[in-house]
Amino acid sequence: MNLNELKYCVELAKEKHFRKAAEKCFVSQPTLSIAIKKLETELGVVIFERQKNDILITPIGKEVIDIAKSVLSKIETIKQITKQKTSTIKELKIGVIYTIGPYLLPHFISEFHQRAGNIRLLIEENYTHILQQKLETGELDIIIVSLPFEGDNIQTLPIYEEDFQLAVPKGHRLIKSAQVDLTDIENETILLLGSGHCFRDQVLKAYPKLLDHKALHSPLQKSLEGSSLETIRYMVGSGAGITILPCSACQNQDKLLDYIPLADAGAKRTVVMAWRRSFSQLQTLEIFQKTLLSVKIPCTRLLKSGSDRDNPK
Repeated sequence: MNLNELKYCVELAKEKHFRKAAEKCFVSQPTLSIAIKKLETELGVVIFERQKNDILITPIGKEVIDIAKSVLSKIETIKQITKQKTSTIKELKIGVIYTIGPYLLPHFISEFHQRAGNIRLLIEENYTHILQQKLETGELDIIIVSLPFEGDNIQTLPIYEEDFQLAVPKGHRLIKSAQVDLTDIENETILLLGSGHCFRDQVLKAYPKLLDHKALHSPLQKSLEGSSLETIRYMVGSGAGITILPCSACQNQDKLLDYIPLADAGAKRTVVMAWRRSFSQLQTLEIFQKTLLSVKIPCTRLLKSGSDRDNPK
């Protein structure tokens, strides 16, 4: 048994596809396949059931993979510790989901560099489930996501809470409304992010009836499956429909859109930072936390120790 075999197993469990897992590990597909088979033979267990169009993880395989993730995480911690001892420049690998990064990072990065000029930030934007996997295996040190979020050996700190708002084209009939209820937009073309984005899930949780909305099954919506909030913003500005955005995405002066509060108090999200309990750079972690809690994003409510305070608007 060696670390490469463990890494191959973790990656295959993530990708559920031999070729994709091999590409992520920078090896050939036969190399990855042979290594995993060798590990299974050595352990005397079946980790993966190979089917024609799918790969299933066996119950014992899940236990092996969970332990492999823990081992790889500890190896990454060892590398970080030794790297810190030999370099005056530290690296901090952070991950942020797509619907938070563009609106938080511009406020955060300059402030963090003022507090910790010797720490270089390496930033990745991705989906929540991918960031969580990379956090658990040590590929990332800290991630910024929204609730619900949990994981083994993971600790979280609430940072801020924000409401959702309706974005409509300039001159739209709803502009005169002080706030909007779902019944007000039943006949509108509603554009949302595609599957995989937690923000989409949060909107649908707040407004489950949207699942039955015909616009969510239209060719236009299908074409936006891999898009971003910014793409959807411009689509709305062009008159293609309306959308729901987190209020942090509604702060720039916009010549194309107007924003209207939503009536439902449940249309909001809580943003948290998450890290491994075993993360060794405690001083860096403290600086990161303090910087996040000092960032002022208009319309968000900073959270700390169960209390909150409004940021200036």
